[in-house]
Amino acid sequence: MATVDKLIAGARFLGFELSRGQVAQFEAYYRALIDWNRLINLTTITAYEDVQTKHFLDSLTVALATPDVREEPLNMIDVGTGAGLPGLPLKIAFPQLRLVLLEATAKRAAFLRSIAGLLELDGVEVVAGRAETVAHQPQYREHFALVLSRAVAALPALVELTLPFCAVGGRLVALKQADAMPEVDHAARAITLLGGRLRQVIAVNVPGLPPDRRLVVVDKVAPTPADYPRRPGVPAKRPLH
Repeated sequence: MATVDKLIAGARFLGFELSRGQVAQFEAYYRALIDWNRLINLTTITAYEDVQTKHFLDSLTVALATPDVREEPLNMIDVGTGAGLPGLPLKIAFPQLRLVLLEATAKRAAFLRSIAGLLELDGVEVVAGRAETVAHQPQYREHFALVLSRAVAALPALVELTLPFCAVGGRLVALKQADAMPEVDHAARAITLLGGRLRQVIAVNVPGLPPDRRLVVVDKVAPTPADYPRRPGVPAKRPLH
């Protein structure tokens, strides 16, 4: 198997070192991902080096938007996590984080529980359910200092699915591509309505990653009105504009 040099170098570029134990966890994560991917649809990216960079390293770029993940035991939720991205790579790199992985598909949730056990990760909860429903449950609503999402929905819908989880004073980080920039303008009203304020859009320039990556960072400045998110399917079908 190839080495994880690009992942190690990328983490170093971001300002932190991966230990041998963490590198071993990433390698075990990769092997489990490929094994499970033969049974259920987790990813179309399967080449070892591509998973290192386009999945694992890409996930770690969240540290550019919220440096306190490096030191603080933040409550974090990854909404629509799929194969555990970006939440699990961040948990491997920063073990003090407390992580909830939210995934609507039961088979993917089973993978997530398996991989969290395999990697012996403490402080990881897997929730099988839709964001539109789970966001109204008291134990999750406005509970998290950091809310993450990657490749889930266009931003006007995404903020409705994510900001209700974010505590006032917390932050949403959405991993996007450069061609999604018009989404930021289209989402302006939704962000305000749901209690957010756009903080910045960060261009990600990390060796080993495509040059089109962006982090959309939204601060939670007011509570989300109780009516949001709307019932399952509505945010995507009728996004707030």
